Amino acid sequence: MAQEDLKLEIDDISLSFGGIRALRNISFNVRRGEIFAVIGPNGAGKTSLINSINGFYRPQSGAIRLDGKDILPLPPYKRAGLGISRTFQNIALYTNMTALDNMMAARHIHMKSNMLTGAIFWGPTRREEIEHRRRVEEIIDFLEMENIRKTIVGNLSYGLRKRVELGRALALEPTLLLLDEPMAGMNVEEKEDMARFILDIHERQGMTIVLIEHDMGLVMDISHRVVALDFGEKIAEG
Repeated sequence: MAQEDLKLEIDDISLSFGGIRALRNISFNVRRGEIFAVIGPNGAGKTSLINSINGFYRPQSGAIRLDGKDILPLPPYKRAGLGISRTFQNIALYTNMTALDNMMAARHIHMKSNMLTGAIFWGPTRREEIEHRRRVEEIIDFLEMENIRKTIVGNLSYGLRKRVELGRALALEPTLLLLDEPMAGMNVEEKEDMARFILDIHERQGMTIVLIEHDMGLVMDISHRVVALDFGEKIAEG
């Protein structure tokens, strides 16, 4: 496969916490524009893998390349600047802020105003604010959250919080979207909605998606390829 067809390359990474080896010599490639699923039982190392990709964890060996560039030395905020965004298995939202404000907070990486221009607010800063708000409103419409846009996130149901977290990840305008169990704890209807949104994101934007999910029926329905982990080792890919 040509190098330009690869979005993400995981090359022989290993991650240990003291005497615990969370990942052992993991290697696989994610093609540009595909939905790639990571499966395995609890404790297999799936979330450790996602945390290594976006920089929360630093593997002791191996390489992680995005668009051919080694990103292993980069901190999480610089990886976000390169287009990596994620959701969390355990929801990590600002629960005392509205759904709209949570998504606006995710736009900070694209904001160019400084403390001085922000204090004045008028001119370029105001225009920038309007543009960021317009982008977030588009995401709210896309995820069908118009009726909760001004609702405090802590007052929302679990399924809607998951949707807000997906919206916040999209607000970063990623080219690689990491979804850590986006449907965990949802009922059947909420899972169907989330699956539809993921497919729409992929089809409309051609986005590369790495998905961790335990629902095997859903994984088989929406993913192009799958890698299986167990006790930190890759046991299958295809």
